[in-house]
Amino acid sequence: MNRLAVGAIPVLAAALALAGCTTAATHHSNTSPPASSAAATPTPTSTATPTATPAPTAAGPTLTQQQKSAAEEAKQYLSTEAFSQQGLIDQLDSPDGGGYSVNDATVAVDSLTVNWNAEAVQAAKEYLATQPFSCNDLIQQLDSPDGGEFTVAQATYGAQQAGDC
Repeated sequence: MNRLAVGAIPVLAAALALAGCTTAATHHSNTSPPASSAAATPTPTSTATPTATPAPTAAGPTLTQQQKSAAEEAKQYLSTEAFSQQGLIDQLDSPDGGGYSVNDATVAVDSLTVNWNAEAVQAAKEYLATQPFSCNDLIQQLDSPDGGEFTVAQATYGAQQAGDC
């Protein structure tokens, strides 16, 4: 049973992390979100709590001590600069950024409620503050593994909202 709960944590936490984002469906599929998906699927609990855990808490799934530490470090990173979900996981996994295991970093980041589109806008503005970019170049930079590692949809949204497209 513990294995099932741990395996379900990233899926549930991803849903939680995206609950505050109106384009949650675009995070993985890069398509427009269905307009009626939230209304068509009734949920027995609020979107702030995972529905598959036996004893839901406001804080989300139960995390190990390492995952709690990684989540706290992730919050610190997010308070100082913009990150994509993958970029934040990579930062926490990096020897220079925390040295957490990929699993602990992923579970920690997925446990947070973050509007990744807003992070993409912030990242786009940070890039534009340092140098000029064409619309396409900024989207590519935000999507690049050497840049922000945002999804194409998030990168496009960020560049548009930052006024570059």
